[in-house]
Amino acid sequence: MKILGLIVTMVTGALLMYGTADMPDWGDPNSPANSRISPRYIEKTEIETATPNIVTSILADYRGYDTLGETTVIFTAGVSCILLLRRRRKG
Repeated sequence: MKILGLIVTMVTGALLMYGTADMPDWGDPNSPANSRISPRYIEKTEIETATPNIVTSILADYRGYDTLGETTVIFTAGVSCILLLRRRRKG
């Protein structure tokens, strides 16, 4: 069973390394995120969302469902920790 876990871990690691080989370099000004996506947010965020703060408009308006999902995961993890770490009264 330990060998199977090791094999699965190694295959997953190899797939992740293979998948990152095609990514642009860190901080590359010609990457798609820097050349197309960021300028669009900077230019059109106040017009489309009526929010002057770019970070707030991205998190709340453009990525609202994603932020809701992340918040749900954090809330669930917090409740789980509270339930696991609570003290129980003895009989």
